[in-house]
Amino acid sequence: MHSRHRHVDEGEGADAFEARDFTVINRVFDPDIEIRQTAQLPWGGHHRGHPGAVEFFSTLLAHIDSKVVPERMFVAGDAIVQVGRTVGTTKQGTAFDVEAVHIWQLRSGRVVGFQAYIDTPAMLAALEANR
Repeated sequence: MHSRHRHVDEGEGADAFEARDFTVINRVFDPDIEIRQTAQLPWGGHHRGHPGAVEFFSTLLAHIDSKVVPERMFVAGDAIVQVGRTVGTTKQGTAFDVEAVHIWQLRSGRVVGFQAYIDTPAMLAALEANR
């Protein structure tokens, strides 16, 4: 990774997410963080600040248990683009494995923006299964 981006521990956020440790939000995310994902998903929309980040991740975890599987990453200006998959199960027990792209905007070693793009029709189908 480019030296400008080494301030953020790339694994810290993922490890904390898996452990349901939201204290990482205050350490890694800027107080004015903006998180965006399609509003078609139950956890989607535009979330702002630390409270918005907690709401986003809490709502996500209320619907799915998942792990991001990065396949490649690259630097694009002040952003890190992560291409891969999100793999897991819905709370109803339906397995999913969907394509995902995450874009992380960084400033002064902190995450100021996070945009998540996933195969929305596939995720919606998994969420609707077994209902």
